[in-house]
Amino acid sequence: MASTAAGKQRIPKVAKVKNKAPAEVQITAEQLLREAKERELELLPPPPKQKITDEEELNDYKLRKRKGFEDNIRKNRTVISNWIKYAQWEESLKEIQRARSIYERALDVDHRNITLWLKYAEMEMKSRQVNHARNIWDRAITILPRVNQFWYKYTYMEEMLGNVAGCRQVFERWMEWEPEEQAWHSYINFELRYKEVDKARTIYERFVIVHPEVKNWIKYARFEEKHGYIAHGRKVYERAVEFFGEEHVDENLFVAFARFEETQKEFERVRVIYKYALDRIPKHQAQELFKNYTMFEKKFGDRRGIEDVIVSKRRFQYEEEVKANPHNYDAWFDYLRLVESDADPDTVREVYERAIANIPPIQEKRHWRRYIYLWINYALYEELEVKDPERTRQVYQACLDLIPHKKFTFAKIWLLYSQFEIRQKNLQGARKVMGSAIGKCPKNKLLKGYIELELQLREFDRCRKLYEKYLEFSPENCTTWIKFAELETILGDVDRSRAIFELAIGQPRLDMPEVLWKSYIDFEIEQEEFGNTRNLYKRLLQRTQHVKVWISYAKFELSIEGPDRLQKCRQIYEEANKGMRSCEEKEERLMLLESWRDFEIEFGSDVTRERVRKLLPEKVKKRRKLTAEDGSDAGWEEYYDYIFPEDAANQPNLKLLAMAKMWKRQQAENENENENENENENENENENENENVPEESETPEETMRSSDKPADPPEDDSDRNTATETEPQKTYDDRDDSSSSSESDSDDDDDDDEGEKKEKESRPNDEEKD
Repeated sequence: MASTAAGKQRIPKVAKVKNKAPAEVQITAEQLLREAKERELELLPPPPKQKITDEEELNDYKLRKRKGFEDNIRKNRTVISNWIKYAQWEESLKEIQRARSIYERALDVDHRNITLWLKYAEMEMKSRQVNHARNIWDRAITILPRVNQFWYKYTYMEEMLGNVAGCRQVFERWMEWEPEEQAWHSYINFELRYKEVDKARTIYERFVIVHPEVKNWIKYARFEEKHGYIAHGRKVYERAVEFFGEEHVDENLFVAFARFEETQKEFERVRVIYKYALDRIPKHQAQELFKNYTMFEKKFGDRRGIEDVIVSKRRFQYEEEVKANPHNYDAWFDYLRLVESDADPDTVREVYERAIANIPPIQEKRHWRRYIYLWINYALYEELEVKDPERTRQVYQACLDLIPHKKFTFAKIWLLYSQFEIRQKNLQGARKVMGSAIGKCPKNKLLKGYIELELQLREFDRCRKLYEKYLEFSPENCTTWIKFAELETILGDVDRSRAIFELAIGQPRLDMPEVLWKSYIDFEIEQEEFGNTRNLYKRLLQRTQHVKVWISYAKFELSIEGPDRLQKCRQIYEEANKGMRSCEEKEERLMLLESWRDFEIEFGSDVTRERVRKLLPEKVKKRRKLTAEDGSDAGWEEYYDYIFPEDAANQPNLKLLAMAKMWKRQQAENENENENENENENENENENENENVPEESETPEETMRSSDKPADPPEDDSDRNTATETEPQKTYDDRDDSSSSSESDSDDDDDDDEGEKKEKESRPNDEEKD
């Protein structure tokens, strides 16, 4: 390659490909390979066969081959395949001594090559050189004792030669190295082939010590069972159970032991084995054990035995659940229900004690709700099942001592404790319990329960004192006032009951005053004190103008027999209607009028019915603008509004709506008249049809259009405020009017803002048209 003057090499120019389009015929690599195979381009002809005719040619051939093998060995003496090929070639020529020499030289190079030892020993065995083969095997197992293949080959050779003692000796040497399990089984099978059962048992004894696994112990026991040594087999199983202890128990060992005893018809022993295993193996590791136990009981047991299996299985399941989460009280409930169904009291008590020992870690009532039922169930079990009242009392007392009453309490516990004392005929003890409850943590439920208890005992003086305490504790509780008054009424002390009601309605704060007033009114009606009832209604109406009070008042007057009852009832309806004119809840006002209408329909005349009908409102559909929480526009919504005739003067929108409808009717009539006049004028003026119309003149159609589009008057502040509050941009009137049903939505949209404009401009437009 030429160089430049600067000493740099010149880079040859790359030939530019002008035509970069693909060739018409494309050839792939796969096609090239297929063609080469079809034409057999890579196949070489076999070398010619050489025929050796005399000894000199044979020696010459041997020399060449040996030289080639030696050259290969010299090139890379670590390639053992060259040595093996060389030795096998010499072996094929019956040159055993030379082959032996080659193997020895190869062993000097790599004495840890397993294939080399195997080929060497196989050559000696093929040549029936037994002592040489033994020598090679001895050397191999001495150098590589962990290669099991040497031991298998050696023992197999000795056994084939009939040298049983020598084979046993080799196995013994092998067992000293504590090989894998298969080696022990080979040794045992060897002894069994020659009926040496005692020696096989001895080997098994060593085997289970070297490989202490459950399956090996089971194999040992089955070996004894197979050869008829039942006692030895049972002893092996027992030794295995003792060997593994309770820390490393395995269900497979107990299953095999139970099946062994089952085959020997020892069913009681089988049942004992299963129960022993179930008591010591965790549930998640004893699935197969439970399955086999259930099958055994179904085959050989009775109903009781099957139930025991199921109960024990569920017991293990619950034990695992409560161990995983001791505060899972639902699991404790299920566990206790199971134990109570089939266990002695001591066992049940033990489980209850374990359950109640798991106190909730947080002193919040919601965490204690489930826990407290453990104590309740425990006390009920002691009382109802065990019939031990003293222990039941101790359970209740321990529970009450445990609950932090300053933060919260459980009225159910106190009430159950007092009811238990009553069942034990210990009335003083029950009152003492309830007194302690009210003193430590007064609650509505506790006070109610105590009052019900004294009522059942007919201790009315105590009930009065308890009601007084209750009302001191919770004066806003209307139910308590009502119950107290009812008690006095039952006892016949009406004045005392009325005084209690008066005190109740005089309280500054009540949770349900309407219920209290209703009870007071019902009380006076029941006592037939109608004057007091009217005074109560008047006093109640001074506090509230609720429609239900008015309706109730009217119905009360109607229910009293008298000549002027209808007049009084009607007068009350009139007063209620006047009083509710300023009420913002139009539905309540409508409810009052409907009740009045029903009254007049039943008891009134045509005049009074017509009067009430005129008072009924009209139902109008309106739209109002919605605003989202962030202040943005949320669209429009439709709603129904009620327009009362009495309030028409205060609602100018109604006048506008009526005027707009009237203007609409006038417009329709004017349009019909204009059409008739236009037809007459067209007949008389046919000559002037093609002439231009002056700009100043207006056709009737233009006049009508101008009348349809009046000028926008200035907005009034009152109209603007009304639109802001009620926003009646679209108002749909539901009144039965023929014109309103034919109006379009666009006309209804403009009737509030443009009704007045259209009325003002309708008359001038009509004059122009005339």
